[in-house]
Amino acid sequence: MSRLVQIVDVAPRDGLQSEAVVLPTETKIELVDRLVDAGIRRVETVSFARPDRVPQMADAEAVMEALPRDNGVSYAGLVLNERGVDRAVAARVDEINAVVVVTDTFSSRNQNTTTEGALAAWSAVAEKAAAASIPAAVTMAAAFGCPYEGEVPVERLVQVAAAAAEANPTELVLADTIGVAVPSDVRERVAAVQDAIGDVTLRCHFHNTRNTGMANAYAAVEAGIGVLDASLGGIGGCPFAPRAVGNIPTEDLVYMLERAGVETGVSLERLIAAAEWLGEQLGRGVPGLLSRAGPFPPARELTARA
Repeated sequence: MSRLVQIVDVAPRDGLQSEAVVLPTETKIELVDRLVDAGIRRVETVSFARPDRVPQMADAEAVMEALPRDNGVSYAGLVLNERGVDRAVAARVDEINAVVVVTDTFSSRNQNTTTEGALAAWSAVAEKAAAASIPAAVTMAAAFGCPYEGEVPVERLVQVAAAAAEANPTELVLADTIGVAVPSDVRERVAAVQDAIGDVTLRCHFHNTRNTGMANAYAAVEAGIGVLDASLGGIGGCPFAPRAVGNIPTEDLVYMLERAGVETGVSLERLIAAAEWLGEQLGRGVPGLLSRAGPFPPARELTARA
């Protein structure tokens, strides 16, 4: 099992895009700052989707403009088409992430095109990103199951992933968009896709919708995955998939990995404080458990209070 795992925190984008509360630009910037202060070095920061469809991300350019640079942090932006790439390049993102939904029905609901159409859009995105010398990753959404078509055959996932890999992504991300996977699914699909895409780095993105996300993350690390997505506090989900709530919480993931002897380079104490702060900004407690239960062994002051 890998002894070092890099965490990409997606709370500022995938987390906030599903929230009913639209946070002010200044609060989003502080969220990113708190993640960076905790040791996160890759942040999925904004989305360049249409503001009328994802109003929570309407200030993407303003957020990117205010972020500090030359601090060793890579800020990623989600794009769905060439127009999105143009905006991302102008906003000086450090990474681009595109999405290809593995099933046609969900792809049509999410991006108004078939999977084949999304692959063509991804190819154009990759070409523009390469011309701008910006690394581009591609996410295989609904890689483990679809809210409309149900089970996604492994063969279908492998076929789509292999086609996406032809555009030379820096990473290919397997996303359990609706949180249906179990560890055996993770082991099987990671192995099958890795065989199909060769040297392309695999990353995994899990949702905790059915309370299996953390187990799946551990299974992914056991399978050799060295990069995982997570969201501070466990906020987020997919607004275009019914009941697809709950990314795995960054602080819970760091706790699990470090107790297992896997390094992350992230401060658990600062993540917990950031998760508590985020709950205050959203006006509710976050789904993650560690910010409520605390680390173990407990901090001295908590022990004294008990």
